[in-house]
Amino acid sequence: MSLLVSHLSLSDFRNIASSEIDLEEGMNVFVGPNATGKTNTIEALQLLTAGASFKHPRPSELVRQGCEAGKAAARIEGDGRVIDVSCVVTPRSKRFERNGKHAAPKDIPRTLMSVLFSPDDLLFVKGGASWRRQELDDFASQANEGYSRLLSTYQRAIRQRNRLLKEDPVDLSLLDAWDESISIGAAALLASRVRLVGRLEGHLREAYAAIADGEPISCSYVCTLGIDPAGVPKEELAELMRRRLAEGRADELRRQQTLVGPHLDDVSFAIDGRDARTYASQGQQRSVVLAWKLAEVRVSEDVTGSQPLLLLDDVMSELDARRRAAISALVGNGLQAVVTTTNLGYFADDLLAEANVVPFGG
Repeated sequence: MSLLVSHLSLSDFRNIASSEIDLEEGMNVFVGPNATGKTNTIEALQLLTAGASFKHPRPSELVRQGCEAGKAAARIEGDGRVIDVSCVVTPRSKRFERNGKHAAPKDIPRTLMSVLFSPDDLLFVKGGASWRRQELDDFASQANEGYSRLLSTYQRAIRQRNRLLKEDPVDLSLLDAWDESISIGAAALLASRVRLVGRLEGHLREAYAAIADGEPISCSYVCTLGIDPAGVPKEELAELMRRRLAEGRADELRRQQTLVGPHLDDVSFAIDGRDARTYASQGQQRSVVLAWKLAEVRVSEDVTGSQPLLLLDDVMSELDARRRAAISALVGNGLQAVVTTTNLGYFADDLLAEANVVPFGG
């Protein structure tokens, strides 16, 4: 049996004064008007499973107005285990605990991973590269214990190198030192990302074909080093990064920013051999996003041995009947899902008959 969230407790969290919700295996449907706390509850569930929120809020934004602190707590059960995870937020801090002991945010996904699908994710295909990098980095940080540390170290180094490039005059010997550090970090980050994309692609192909009547899809990692990095040893990637930084130094000094590296990379999708960003219809774009999320579910299961919690925030209205059916079929395989909606009409009667429907705003 996979781990499941059996209960969620919120107090002074966002706009919620107090809430106690029992969750079940399968589909849990939160229904009610807008501004009644459905999305905030989804955010709390993500916080307690991913260690971070898709809204990237300041701690003060998580505390109900006029209150000194807020709290979100979940009981997670399965495989003979009971795990209590909580997050206490104050205007200046977040503190996680697992079974009463302090836990770092990066350690929270070790209990139960989650996959979130929100309306903003519909920009995943058509939006800029930063959308796809963020999605990949957020998921990788959950799936791999060391990834978030690797990512933050690289991003910090890029910020410091960019500050150095803005100095007048630039200390070139110090720039050489940063180039070496960034080249090693870039190679490690790039290798991790490419491995993850490779794991996701097989599941993506399968999920997309099921949603889109067998239509073929592929995805590839687009690297600013100008090569296909798949299978390239980290040492070679680091050496290539050194060369690219050296070749572009004059341009980077002029533009005062680092112009090559994983912080500028992308993921591209091709449907039947055609670039999805340019040629995909709106329906195809939504199918790509949904298939990617389903691929994340499968990789989560591969990594942890337990199915993740699937969080669907107000997306059923954006999907047609076929895509909603694809989600329903997945949940029917024992996955726990929490779905928010303003209208139960988006769900099939047989699905609602088995779902745990939780009213909001009543």
